[in-house]
Amino acid sequence: MNTLQRPPISEKEFVPPHYFRRLELSEIRNGERPLEVDLGCGDGTFLIDLAKHHRERDFIGVERLLGRCKKVAKRIKRAELDNAKILRLDSKYVVEWLLPESSVSRIHLLCPDPWPKAKHHRRRLVQIQWLKSVKAALVPGGEFLFMTDHEEYFEWGEEQIRESGLFEVLPWENDSFFYPKTDFQIQWEAEGKSMHRIRCRKG
Repeated sequence: MNTLQRPPISEKEFVPPHYFRRLELSEIRNGERPLEVDLGCGDGTFLIDLAKHHRERDFIGVERLLGRCKKVAKRIKRAELDNAKILRLDSKYVVEWLLPESSVSRIHLLCPDPWPKAKHHRRRLVQIQWLKSVKAALVPGGEFLFMTDHEEYFEWGEEQIRESGLFEVLPWENDSFFYPKTDFQIQWEAEGKSMHRIRCRKG
């Protein structure tokens, strides 16, 4: 075992063979099965609902907090899902340094921290340089889906996406495809807040 690899918290945790090199395609992909990555998966509600609906696809939820990862792993096991795992790492690091080129069919970024103060905008995930890494990780025709209730962050993100010229923006209607609600979305919609979203495809 690589000395930089630690024991998993659960059989449902994906532990990279090495944290300081990019993954090989065979280490993250199960043959030709499509792989989707949920960045900042929270309590795993969205991740698990997707995995239940699409048994023919594989899913990895990324979450940096240990407590949340343990809960998500338990929920995946309880649901008897063999197509979902949790990865305990920072989302930015995973996209920029771990995901192999052309390995992921969809990357989901739902309700991330908006970092509302102007001095903290540099900490926002959706920036042109990060979007280049997103594009590199996606398979040809792969999609990046971004959703937030924070209007100003959405406008920022949309501008970054359009300025980058990296993606084709696609329609995203409520009935475009199966898309379960996140725990945050359920909470915010109950409070009367609106969700803003954009769907992008790698050319």
